Amino acid sequence: MQFTVIIPARDEERNIGRCLDSIARVEWDASEFEIIVADNGSQDRTAEIAAQMGATVYKLPGLTISALRNYAASRARGAILAFMDADCTVEPSWLREASKYLDREEIACFGAPPQVPAQSTWVQRAWFEVRRKKVSLGETSWLESMNMFVRREAFSGCGGFDEKLVTCEDYDLSVRLRELGGLFTDSSIAATHYGEAATLAHFFRKELWRGIGNLKGVSSHGIRLSELPSLCLPLWHCLVLLILAGGICAGGVFGVGVALYAASLFLLWQSLLLSLCLFKYYRGSLCLVAQIFVLLNVYYVARGVASLRQA
Repeated sequence: MQFTVIIPARDEERNIGRCLDSIARVEWDASEFEIIVADNGSQDRTAEIAAQMGATVYKLPGLTISALRNYAASRARGAILAFMDADCTVEPSWLREASKYLDREEIACFGAPPQVPAQSTWVQRAWFEVRRKKVSLGETSWLESMNMFVRREAFSGCGGFDEKLVTCEDYDLSVRLRELGGLFTDSSIAATHYGEAATLAHFFRKELWRGIGNLKGVSSHGIRLSELPSLCLPLWHCLVLLILAGGICAGGVFGVGVALYAASLFLLWQSLLLSLCLFKYYRGSLCLVAQIFVLLNVYYVARGVASLRQA
């Protein structure tokens, strides 16, 4: 068997049918792939719907998402493990495009960031511009587990997902997979994610939750120079905001001076540098630059708060 599609799920009654229906329409021999749904103790009809639609269902309450995926991988028959989420759908060409890598054993992992649906908010559209790879085809440093294909031997060779991680487990896996083979992004392996944060408040909550895995991931795979900006910038961002707030609260000449100092650090240097980087990539749309600027500032605060909680 060529592919095993692995879907962790919990209370995904609204999404699992749409997900499995899209897989049923792929342009690929049905005997050459299987679907495993690892159900994390759903209280709704997720497991029932999945079983009715032909998936093999394992009920595994109380596990982390990494442990769910690892268990499903241990039961997989496919040469390639295709990881996706229950709130995603795939294009009919999904497995056909992925099959280009079946015999490329030097590539350990391949896939692409899932797109956002046509009816999406500005938050979802703008953040996808940050998430998407800058090249549609080529080597990459990491891939998201919402649309990630991993050669089974490589998955076993690196020990699979770290079951202690609640978030950032896909980045951690990518780091360890790179020691065994190449990582490739290919936008033709197309999927759509319906669960991206739709509002600024939702975006903040999601990044606050995702930030839990930052420091734990470093302890798992060791720190990389490429990770330093994502670790340090959020903390720097929060520190400057605290200095700014402290100066405003203190009042008086000293307080005003502290506030102005913090504001200059934040507004003049960090904001200027961030804006220049954004214009480099998105010079075609001032509106998009402004939207991404807002999102990145919310991102830095959320990730910084999460890191401080874990410190």
